[in-house]
Amino acid sequence: MRTDFPHIRLRWRHAGTATAATAALVLAGLGTAVHADATTSSKVTWTATPCATPKKAGELACNSLRVTGGTTAFQKAQQARGVTPKAADAATPTGYGPSDLRSAYGLTSAAASGGTGQTIAVVDAYDDPNAEADLAKYRSYYGLSACTTANGCFKKVSQTGSTTALPRSDAGWSEEISLDLDMVSAIAPNAHILLVEAKSATMANLGTAVNEAVSLGAKFVSNSYGGSESSSDTSYDSSYFNHPGVAITVSAGDADYGAEYPAASKYVTSVGGTALTASSTTRGWTETVWKTSSTEGTGSGCSAYDAKPTWQTDTGCTKRMISDVSAVADPATGVSVYDSYGVTAGWYTFGGTSAAAPIIAGVYALAGTPGSSDYPAQYPYKHTSALNDVTSGNNGTCTTSYFCTATTGYDGPTGLGTPEGVTAFTN
Repeated sequence: MRTDFPHIRLRWRHAGTATAATAALVLAGLGTAVHADATTSSKVTWTATPCATPKKAGELACNSLRVTGGTTAFQKAQQARGVTPKAADAATPTGYGPSDLRSAYGLTSAAASGGTGQTIAVVDAYDDPNAEADLAKYRSYYGLSACTTANGCFKKVSQTGSTTALPRSDAGWSEEISLDLDMVSAIAPNAHILLVEAKSATMANLGTAVNEAVSLGAKFVSNSYGGSESSSDTSYDSSYFNHPGVAITVSAGDADYGAEYPAASKYVTSVGGTALTASSTTRGWTETVWKTSSTEGTGSGCSAYDAKPTWQTDTGCTKRMISDVSAVADPATGVSVYDSYGVTAGWYTFGGTSAAAPIIAGVYALAGTPGSSDYPAQYPYKHTSALNDVTSGNNGTCTTSYFCTATTGYDGPTGLGTPEGVTAFTN
């Protein structure tokens, strides 16, 4: 019997059990999470977005966390430059913006010209009625070109492709949608964006939305949700995620060490999370594994069901290993998002691996169209030197060290590392 995975992870698909209910209370933020920064006495507090707690058994959870107080890494950087940041009153961005993320990941030049003609799909559950308007606020503030239905850049559809018969709205998933759309915009501002809304957060409906995104021409599909693994996962693989020529990214989860699905699918790029801070290094940034507590941090782990893809060569896990690559996810070093439906209209700072998955989808789009018969998850394994290797931190305790502890080369929490330009995401 495998003992590598915390029982708390069962809450995703078995939300009616006592164990699940307790775990849901923890991750829903009813006990506020606190991150103590090593360089200051200031603390950042945050809460899980409502979609991080499934509404009913059988639903999957989003992987996003919203900052509620304290001084973020972005604000500290402002202070270091002599700028006094405003309080987190939703009037001013308090997290990393597009220029920060592009600088951190070596994408400044690629973002200026890349992504044109590409379509990035974002798959989420339920409808965000303010999605287009909130996206316009984000892009306008940061000087990005308009991306609207009218100019053909933005399109919102249901899982069946309808632009009118949309799912019912949901405030929690609307926060997730805003996060995803803004991160895609930050990384690949010239790409078109397709938002596909599933009618509920079940794997069947979300998977149908993935298929619809691909049928509508998206070559890059971001998924920021997950749940416990099950024996059905291999059938989900073939039904929803086996799309050669399409880069499908999936967040690794926010509940520390332990495998989630669909991040465990052998056909996707599973994306772990880091803490990202400005530094005096040549790169100008440093990253460590994101871990806040024994119940919160990036996911990772050895799948119990999915076969190991041929391009993974680590020897401690005979099946699919999570993650492949990573990007910023720590809420204390989080990203700015504009949202008006899930919360009071304004600017918020978000974290969670829900931020990392659309960032990596954007990087794939900058890198260009995947080969028609390729599984783009293999690309980073061909270009390991073109990634920032994250070598410090952990997301828990495990029997095989690299499953949960960063090391030189491949490790579970951060995979092969974070983007340093687009080379690692090309064939």
